[in-house]
Parts: sequence; C-alpha cells; structure tokens
Amino acid sequence: MQEYITISESFTAEYSEKHSRFIATCFHCETEEQASEIIATQKSKYWDARHNVYAYILQNGTARFSDDGEPHGTAGMPMLELIKGSGITNVVVVVTRYFGGILLGTGGLVRAYSTSTRDALNGAQKVLMCACCEYEIDCDYGSFDRLTRLISDTNGMVQDTNFTDKVTVKVMYKKVDSEVFLDKLCETFASKITAKAINEIFFPFKL
Repeated sequence: MQEYITISESFTAEYSEKHSRFIATCFHCETEEQASEIIATQKSKYWDARHNVYAYILQNGTARFSDDGEPHGTAGMPMLELIKGSGITNVVVVVTRYFGGILLGTGGLVRAYSTSTRDALNGAQKVLMCACCEYEIDCDYGSFDRLTRLISDTNGMVQDTNFTDKVTVKVMYKKVDSEVFLDKLCETFASKITAKAINEIFFPFKL
C-alpha cells in the first residue's frame, strides 16, 4: 500500500436521542495494543456509563468491535461498517452511552451509534499517510544551489542540511516521485552526485 487515510489527533462529538447521551471519541492508533489501551482508558474515564462500545480498523487489515452489552448488531457492527465506509484506517472509535430511561429500539440504537461515530470522524483532522523514501546526498558547494532547485522541482522535502568540507542533504520523497528524482539527479549531474537510500517511512500530509 502506497498511501492511506487516518486521523492526526483525537476528536469528540456528542449526540442525544430520547434523553440517552452518546459521547463518541475517535483516536489514532497503530497497533491492537494501543487500541486496547485507549479503550481501557475510555472505560475508566466513563466508568459510570451504561455502555462503552468500540470499533477499530488498522492499516494491516485488523478490524474489531464490541457491543458492550447492547443488543447484537445494533452498536459495534454499525460503527465498524461506518469506519470502513469512511476510508479511514488506524483509528479506534469509542462511543459511551449514558442511558436516558427510554428504550430506543433496534433502529434507534443503530442510528444513534452510527450518527455519533460519523460526527466524531467528520470532525477529526484527516491526514494522508504516504509511503516515502529518505535519501542522503553529498555534493560540493558549487553544486548545492542546483541540487536544491532540483529537489524543489521534483517535489522533494529537505529534512536536514549539514555543511562541512562538503554539503550533506537529507531529503524525503513520496515513493511515487522518487524514480523521477533519481533519474533527474543522474541526468543533471552526469552521475557524479548520487542519492543513498537511508530509510522508508509513512509520512503524514494534511488533507
């Protein structure tokens, strides 16, 4: 996978129906362990609530949910399906329900958990995580300006520049742009300046 959408920070939304209060909070998470810790923290925070329903999806395909005592199919599953439909991954949503004394019925529960989940995801800041390559490039001072122009023209992001007896530039490229950069680098400097691949990471870009 070259890219995926996730959220950069937590966001909370509230929804009420027939005096029942639904508090939906979405969080970024990278692993099942992180998701479990977040869920446990929310359950501890809202210890006096009737239900703490959750659903999460990870970039590796892992998907989990719990109805936490609500009727089967009325809470966790609708939340999970809504997350899937949003295209967002590496995210966990916990919806806390304070019961208002009036039964909502199957349709009412599905609507309430779906709406509160949607509101939380809609309010969160989304980022596009792109597969990127980091390179280290050595050049002489006379070539530095041309190199920086080339990096700018090919959508590179300079991470660090070190000036000693030579100039060492650390630069990052989306994988989809890296081949163009490497070809242009070879062409511009007649293979006298090369880029050493030092890392591959996923990097966030705001949507």
